[in-house]
Parts: sequence; C-alpha cells; structure tokens
Amino acid sequence: MLWSFVRPHRGKLLLGLVLALIGSALQLANPMVIKLVLDTLSGGGGLLMPILLLLGLFVVGAGMGMYHWILLGSVAEQVVLDARTSLVRRYFRAALIPLSKRSSGELVTRATSDTVLLREAASSSVISLINGGVLLVGTLVMMAILDLVLFGVTAVAVLIVTILFLTLMPAIATAQEKAQNSLGLMGGVLDGALRAIRTVKVSRAERRLGDTILTHAKEAADHGVRTVRREAVAWTIAFSGVELAIIAILGVGALRVASGDIGVSTLIAFLLYAFTLLNPVMELSQSMTTLQSGIAAAKRIREVEAIPLEPTAEEPASTVEKAAPSANGHVRTEDALLRLHGVTARYAPGAEPALKGVDLAIPRRGHTAIVGPSGAGKTTVLSLLLRFLEPEGGGVSVNGVPYREMTPEEVRAHFAYVEQDTPVVPGTLRDNLLFSRPDATEEEVRRVVEDVRLTEKVDSLEEGLDTPLDATAFSGGQRQRVALARALLRSPDVLLLDEATSQVDAITEAAITESVRRHAADAAVVTVAHRLSTVIHADRIILLEDGRVRAQGTHAELLERDGLYRDLVAALHISEIGAGLPEPSATV
Repeated sequence: MLWSFVRPHRGKLLLGLVLALIGSALQLANPMVIKLVLDTLSGGGGLLMPILLLLGLFVVGAGMGMYHWILLGSVAEQVVLDARTSLVRRYFRAALIPLSKRSSGELVTRATSDTVLLREAASSSVISLINGGVLLVGTLVMMAILDLVLFGVTAVAVLIVTILFLTLMPAIATAQEKAQNSLGLMGGVLDGALRAIRTVKVSRAERRLGDTILTHAKEAADHGVRTVRREAVAWTIAFSGVELAIIAILGVGALRVASGDIGVSTLIAFLLYAFTLLNPVMELSQSMTTLQSGIAAAKRIREVEAIPLEPTAEEPASTVEKAAPSANGHVRTEDALLRLHGVTARYAPGAEPALKGVDLAIPRRGHTAIVGPSGAGKTTVLSLLLRFLEPEGGGVSVNGVPYREMTPEEVRAHFAYVEQDTPVVPGTLRDNLLFSRPDATEEEVRRVVEDVRLTEKVDSLEEGLDTPLDATAFSGGQRQRVALARALLRSPDVLLLDEATSQVDAITEAAITESVRRHAADAAVVTVAHRLSTVIHADRIILLEDGRVRAQGTHAELLERDGLYRDLVAALHISEIGAGLPEPSATV
C-alpha cells in the first residue's frame, strides 16, 4: 500500500537509508571507542588518538544527521504533495454521478488530514523501521562480542518486549482507522450543514444537527483515546523492558567483574550499549505507530481510486452500423445540432430507467424548452447532454458525431451551462465572469453585465469587478445573473439553462429573457424548465412524462392538444394564458 506512494522517491529514500545506517554504525562504534579510552588509560597509554577519534565521530555524525533530516523532510513533503495532486486530479476527472454520492467534506478530509498522516509513514518511518531494526541487531551483536552471559540476559528481555509489542500493534491500527473514518463522516455532515446553514437555523435544528456532528467527533475521540492507551501500554512495555534489562545487566555484570570474568571497561561498554538499546526500541516503537496510522490513511486515499473516471474517446466504429437519427418533431435532420436517438438511461444497475427509448433533436438555432412533471426525466436529459451520465442504450451526438467518439471535454466545448443553484467560483466578480472565457475583453465583459442587468450593482461596488464574490455582497438572484453573464460571455453553440431565472424579479427576468432570445437567434438555447412561465415563449417545447417524450410543439400547440400540458399550465395560474383554459383533464 505504502510502496505506491514511496516508489517515485525510492532513490532519495535509499540515500536516506544509507545515511541512517552509517549514523547507526557511528553510534555502535562509540561505546567501543570509550572502552578503548578506558583501556588505554588503565594501561598508561596516551589519550590523544582516542579523543580525536571520538571528536571525529561526533562531527561526522552531526553533519550526516542534519543532511539526513533535511533529505527525509523534503521527501515527506513531496510524498504529501504527490498524494494531494493525485487526489485532486482524480476528483476533477471522476465521473460526476459516482463522485456526487460522496460528501464533499469527506473528500476534503482525505486530501488534507489523511495525507498528513501519510507524510511520515511513507518516508521517514519506513527508513526508521529498517534502521531501527539494523541498529537493534547491531547493538545485540556488539553485546554478544563483549560478553555472552550479559547478552543472554539482554536477549531474553528484548524477546519478551518484542512479543508483547507486536501483540498490541493490530489493535492500534484498527483504532486509528476507525478514528479516521469517524473524522471523515464528521467532515461530510459538517460540510453539508454549513452549506444549508440558513435552513438549519430556520428549522431550529442547530442543536440537533450539532449533536449529530459531535457524535462523529466523539467517536473519533473515543477511537483516538483507545489508540493512545494502547500506544502508552506498548511504549511502557518497551521502555520498562529495556530498563529492567539494564538493572539485570548491572547485577549480573557486577558479579562477573567481582569474579574477574570481565573487566570494568567491558561492563561500562556493555551498559552503554544497553542505554543505546533505548534508541532502536524507541525508533521501532514510533515507526510502527506512525506506520499503522499511515497505512490506515493510505487505504482511505486509495479508496478514491474506486470512483470511476469519465470515459475517453473511442475510435469511430466504422464497421458497426450506427443508430439512424430520427427527424423528430419539427427539426429536420440537416438542421439538428444535438440528437438523442433511442436513449435509455438509468443511474444505477437494476434501478428504474430514468429515460426509456427517447428520441430528441435540438436545432442549431432557436430556444428549445424541456418540461414535464417531477421525475419525468428533465434532469437526466441535461446530464446526458453534458455527458455527466452515459446512456445504457442508444446514443447522443453533436454535429453528427457520436459522443462516444469524443472526450467529455470535447463534448462540453459546445456548451455553456447555468445551474439552478448557481454556485460561484472562489474569487472576484471578474474571476467568475472570465471563468469560462479568460481571454474576453473588458468591453465584452461590460456588455454581458449590461445584458443581465448587473451594471448598477457593479458600479455601486467600491472595487467594481474586482469585488470578491460571496453571499454577503451578492444576493441569490444577483449570483444567478453572474452565472448567466458568464455563460453568455462564452458565446457557446448551446446555452443550457437549468431554471436560470428562478431567483430574479419579474422585470429582471424579462430583460434576461430578451438577452437569451437574442442569443437564440444565432445559436441553440436549451432550457430545462420547472416553471412553465419561463418558457411559454420558447420556439419549441418538449414535454416529458415518465422518461418518455409525450409531446412537442409550441406553447399554443401543446395547450391545444395535450391534456397534461394544460394541467401543468393551469396549476401554475399563468396569467397570459390563464383565461379560457379548459378544465384540468383526468389524466393527472
């Protein structure tokens, strides 16, 4: 799991491992040099060379240690950056429908806190684990060289500590993974709650929703406490084991010195190795703990790879007969820009189809509206046109080219899209307007601002177009007009509107409708409408019912011949056509 993150940096990590091993070798040499000093002193020899050797080891060790620290720290930051880059790229390349099933808060948590946990685990902890193991073995070997009896005492203590420590590791890993999962759930609920904060407050649900979020926080804290407790037990066992070994070494060593089996210098050197033993034990303990956290984080990060990506372009199927496009309704084949032919679509395997064998044609110019009762399939048509959803059967084409032979980016190059909720891009008003067309001139920007009736608002702002765009500076209707201006500035082949005037007043709506009508004179405008009052003047209205095309025509034509359409109009009490309407039919 971790190797996939480490692999690109294996050269630097190998160098870090070599430096760590050299540092361990220098550390192992110190007690022997001290023994040499003591033996030289007792033998009446000079101390210059041993002291110089100690100083030399100190200087070399300090220099290599600093470089080793910088090297591994840099690699750790690069590992985090690579992981975050991979996640962000994956998010933006992922298919929309599967991605939208995960909360944005959870996805953000994986790119922030999970990657931080990965930082040490994928870099220094791996090296520390290897180096700590080598240092532990090296220390035991040097102890065995000095005295086998004292080595036997130490080996028994180390074996007991190792068995107990490894027994606790799986429980620590499980607790850490559960803590991260609870943290992700908390982030998801908190993100959704903050997005709907007005509804939360008006519903007086602050305490109730806050309790739900804090429940996840408490679960994360509980799992964290369990982790801390197990880590405390593991560390206590490790250090206590080493300290008990030192006490045993002192007792047994003193007896051996008294009996003349070993010299005092040997006992001192052995004790120094015993104290040195604390370093690899601590290093191994920290590395195992960090590694467990990193593995849990790596699993969560890799889970994102289960989100399917958007499709790529396929080669033209020259040997396969394509479905013949239907000249549906009033649109001739040669005049159609977009076509759905025999399209069946569903959102999940086994689910009820949202569209069933739909044939649609959108002309190159003019205003086409798609209407129907809730659940009729309007949003599904929009998702298919923008290639957020792939058809299960049939196909979609633009300019006669099947979508499957194009990338999603190539398909969307034909569109500008205004969402009903009109989310804004982080940044200024200018950033938002230029988002889809960064090379637009100031004159073009001012023109679309005038078209959507935002000039007075912009002129009233102290910073004008460079004002940060947020909920306090702009109302919902104004943000909706910003989104429409951004789309108009794009000058697309198809302007796709999802109830784009739902939050504006009647006067502004009339002005916006006029600008949309001007755009429809030269390009296609497709409106997915939930309010019929916004589309009664469309050139063509397509009425959907239960995932199928029920009827299409102008407002007057549908009003005359379709009972469901009359019922929808009558239910909205549209004044322009309210007089003289027939009674609602019994079909609804």
